[in-house]
Amino acid sequence: MSTREYSGALPNFPTSYAALLRIKKSSSSSLFGSKTRPRYNNPSLGTLSVSSPSWRGTAQHYYSPINLYHSSDAFKQDESVDYGPVFVQEPDDIIFPSDSDEKKVALNCEARGNPVPNYRWLRNGTEIDLESDYRYSLIDGTFIISNPSEAKDSGHYQCLAANTFGSILSREAILQFAYLGNFSGRTRSAVSVREGQGVVLMCSPPPHSPEIIYSWVFNEFPSFVAEDSRRFISQETGNLYISKVQTSDVGSYICLVKNTVTNARVLSPPTPLTLRNDGVMGEYEPKIEVHFPFTVTAAKGSTVKMECFALGNPVPTITWMKVNGYIPSKARLRKSQAVLEIPNVQLDDAGLYECRAENSRGKNSFRGQLQVYTYPHWVEKLNDTQLDSGSPLRWECKATGKPRPTYRWLKNGVSLLPQNRIEMVNGVLMIHNVNQSDAGMYQCLAENKYGAIFASAELKILASAPTFALNQMKKTIIITKDQEVIIECKPQGSPKPAISWKKGDKAVRENKRIAILPDGSLRILNASKSDEGKYVCQGENVFGSAETIASVSVKEPTRIELTPKRTELTVGESIVLNCKAIHDASLDVTFYWTLKGQPIDFEKEGGHFESIRAQASSADLMIRNILLMHAGRYGCRVQTTADSVSDEAELLVRGPPGPPGIVIVEDITESTATLSWSPASDNHSPISSYNLQARSPFSLGWQTVKTSKSL
Repeated sequence: MSTREYSGALPNFPTSYAALLRIKKSSSSSLFGSKTRPRYNNPSLGTLSVSSPSWRGTAQHYYSPINLYHSSDAFKQDESVDYGPVFVQEPDDIIFPSDSDEKKVALNCEARGNPVPNYRWLRNGTEIDLESDYRYSLIDGTFIISNPSEAKDSGHYQCLAANTFGSILSREAILQFAYLGNFSGRTRSAVSVREGQGVVLMCSPPPHSPEIIYSWVFNEFPSFVAEDSRRFISQETGNLYISKVQTSDVGSYICLVKNTVTNARVLSPPTPLTLRNDGVMGEYEPKIEVHFPFTVTAAKGSTVKMECFALGNPVPTITWMKVNGYIPSKARLRKSQAVLEIPNVQLDDAGLYECRAENSRGKNSFRGQLQVYTYPHWVEKLNDTQLDSGSPLRWECKATGKPRPTYRWLKNGVSLLPQNRIEMVNGVLMIHNVNQSDAGMYQCLAENKYGAIFASAELKILASAPTFALNQMKKTIIITKDQEVIIECKPQGSPKPAISWKKGDKAVRENKRIAILPDGSLRILNASKSDEGKYVCQGENVFGSAETIASVSVKEPTRIELTPKRTELTVGESIVLNCKAIHDASLDVTFYWTLKGQPIDFEKEGGHFESIRAQASSADLMIRNILLMHAGRYGCRVQTTADSVSDEAELLVRGPPGPPGIVIVEDITESTATLSWSPASDNHSPISSYNLQARSPFSLGWQTVKTSKSL
């Protein structure tokens, strides 16, 4: 037997361990951004009794306790914004050591909201009366239990956060107690076997929570049984298996168990192992004594350990295979191949696995199914929603998971049931003709047998009398004859106000020219003088009415005269363009000048352009010392408060021709050469001739040469 150091306390010796440990799972509650919510009150909330899902995941993470009196400043918002509660922190699973020196358990819960939320707690679905037990206290949202006991306090806890806008229910947190009892002090009977025979020594562990780790001591501490192909300690049963007993195995065996949370250890009474004197056991085929279950379930991402060990003579060899597939490459064989370990298990790793025990006398095998599940995960959550009274609501939440999640709905922390107006089908909630009683906090709960997640949102029902924005009050609209005019009418209110129109004190009658549009606006086609007057729009709902007035004036359309229309000029000349507006005398006019579609910048044109306004109804554009670049189409636009008209004139500017294009020289001889080029721009004056010049090393500068035109 091998010997190894084993630190820590043994029974009847002082044991030290962490006072309080917590298990923190992945968050099962969604935090949502809030928006402005109305100030209205919900009916007071009475005692709650909520049926909770029976589930619990297996992944456990331990961390140190936090200060019970710490108050998080995270998520604080503008105090002027009102909104329902939203969880900042939800309670985590807790494993509390029964004999801990720490005499308090704290279940944390924090929510933001305006008004500031208040808190209540439920255990196993029933509200806890804080006055019923002196051991209970509530600091902000944190529920504290002094001197906790397993009999009174173990169970499933949920936090209920509420303010005037409604209530939301937290995820479930399990409070359980860690302990390790003592083995029965009853003397264990000796186990007597033949040499070469297989044997199983039973551990029969004491009561405990949660998991424990098994090891075996041989004869005296700290001489531990070393596991090999012949000896195996199952961490599922705790038993010690020896496939083929040898004379060296004779002795006293003690089962040692260790609590994974408290680190407490206890030893069993010794079990003597002796050899019978009636001969040696002959060879026999393997008998699988330890195997994994027929169905192994594991969470995606966890580590799976499957055990398989057989008794036999000779000592059997263990091999593994995946039926209709391959064992994942990441898998590892432990303890002389008696344990198949698959880390970070994925959906593809699921399937039928087989372990086979074989020796020279025969073989035996066992098959079991590995099923990989996933916790629910949100694909589509809820959003805060505001609706007019009488509108329909449709909310949908979607989650993935294996098995496929089912859905439940809560309103203000209480299960929502189908009614005349309320339908719930596969994660879809529909409420027909919402009213004020439907306002509140809603939660969609997606769950499968391995976990549950919550999505929360607030439903706000709008209820207000119509009002008009200031920019819609007492408007004056000026148009010209035959134009189309649209008078907007957009009152704010809930339910949506009904719209009606009057001209003066008479209701507007719709016809081919006059129509009330779907958005409530009034449209008038081909306006005439008869359409002038005051128009009153009224918005009305069950909470009241409001109106706005618009005055409509119809003017004669503006006309424009721009002269001269087309002019040819020579570079260096000047010209004046005159733009005259014929318009309603009550309207002010503004003139705008453009060249080639772009506004003329009078300050950046080098003094060539000047705008002259001699009369109220006309304007001149003076162009001095005109250049080739000033040729083009000039526009004059006249703008009034009722309409806008424009006209154009064209100026052609003559000037010297531009330079020829690319010159090509070819067919060069001693005295001649052939030249060609693309024509130059004539700038609106025909080119009469081209002069060619040449030079050579023997000439004095450039000299005109004799040419002959090639056709």
